This record gives sequence, C-alpha cells and structure tokens, in this order.
Amino acid sequence: MKINNNLDEFDALGNDHIGTSQDTPMRNDAFKLSKEEKIDIIKDDVRHIMETLGLDLSDDSLSGTPLRVAKMFVKELFGGLDPEKKPNASTFQNKYKYGEMLVEKNVTVYSTCEHHLLPIVGKAHIAYISNGTVVGLSKMNRIVDYFAKRPQVQERLTIQIVRELQKVLETKDVACVIDAKHLCVNSRGIRDVESSTVTSEFGGRFKDKATRQEFLDYIKLDTKF
Repeated sequence: MKINNNLDEFDALGNDHIGTSQDTPMRNDAFKLSKEEKIDIIKDDVRHIMETLGLDLSDDSLSGTPLRVAKMFVKELFGGLDPEKKPNASTFQNKYKYGEMLVEKNVTVYSTCEHHLLPIVGKAHIAYISNGTVVGLSKMNRIVDYFAKRPQVQERLTIQIVRELQKVLETKDVACVIDAKHLCVNSRGIRDVESSTVTSEFGGRFKDKATRQEFLDYIKLDTKF
C-alpha cells in the first residue's frame, strides 16, 4: 500500500507540472559513459519497451527504431545535457554606446517535458540592457536551444536562459518570456489542444514596471516580413 501511495505522489507531481530545482537534476556520474555507450544501452531499453508493447521488431519499419531513438536522445533531443555542447557566447565591447534594450523575439523553442518525455514547442523572447558588453545575436538563440535540449520544465528553462545571459553579459538586466505548448497537456490527460503556457523571468532593471512594460510592448510588435 505504501508503494502505491508513493506512485500516486509521483504521478501527481508530473501531472501538476511541479519542478524541484533551478538546475537540471544530474547525477555525479552523469558523464562516466561515452556517448556511444549510452546509445548502446538506450537502444536495448527502447527495444525492450517496444517488445513489451507487443510490437514485432523484425518488421522492416520497426527494426531500426531502437537505434534511431537512442541516437536521437543522446545527440539531439537531450544534447543539452552535454556540457561540451554549451555555446561559446563571445562578447564584444559596446563601442557604439547603444544604451537601450536589445530584444530578440520569436526564438524557436523545442524542448521535452521531463514528466512525460513529450514535446514542448513554442517561442522565447529575450532582452537585455548592455552594461558595456554585447553578445552576438545568434548566440542568444544558441543559448535557448542548449538549455531547451534536455528534459525540462518551462519555468526552469526560463530561469536558466536568464541566468546564463546574466553571466555572459555581466549584468542583471536580462529578461525572458516563453510562450509554449506542452504536448503532455495537449495530447494526453486533459487533451486541451488550445492552451499554452507563459513563463517569465525579469532581472535587474526589468523588475521596474516601465522597463518591463516596454519589453512586453516590443514582443507585441508585428515584425512578420
């Protein structure tokens, strides 16, 4: 009976979309195995899952699925767990003395819900006010992609993006808003295909109401070309 109660608690944790840490929970031995070793182990696990479901893996369409899924997990969907893939965000001196906020909007977010391993798809909007340092525009997209490519909760992803840019730019004046659909809500459970989730993190001057509103107004601008 105690085991069932624990299972119910774990299920509720996932269904209620509760996160436990601002840092991605990682074991101390997370990088003991090589990528190829992880792929080999995951391949066997995926095969076991498919066979348990009753699928015939001798079928030409299914025979390569375990290896494809294993490679996808290690090298693509969860590639952001690998610190070697962390983008080198080169910074430059703000020689042109641009003193207003810079906004990078509609950055594509592809992530995976850590509770059901289903996709999170949406857009991130990022802004910062230079403290004498600027970062290449594409690096902002790469930072979003790096932290998105791991099992995530949207709240943590939003915080991690802001925290990383604050570190890179050496300023607290960074903000991020993410609007995303969660397939764990859209395709299972309540199956609400219309709803999306919005999260935000405002640092430094973005905590000021007027500055925050200016950022939100920029997000609303129609910039389709």
